[in-house]
Amino acid sequence: MEESCIEFKAFIRFLLDTLREVAGETDAEKRDAKLKRVLNNLQKTLEA
Repeated sequence: MEESCIEFKAFIRFLLDTLREVAGETDAEKRDAKLKRVLNNLQKTLEA
């Protein structure tokens, strides 16, 4: 159970880092592309 918690926290750290990168993007087109990539990756994770 402990390992599962550690893996989940690592996933959340990765997600937060990526979302911060998206939020810091000043170019709207690049920001939208990055956000779409994040959403697609999350969807793929759910489907796996």
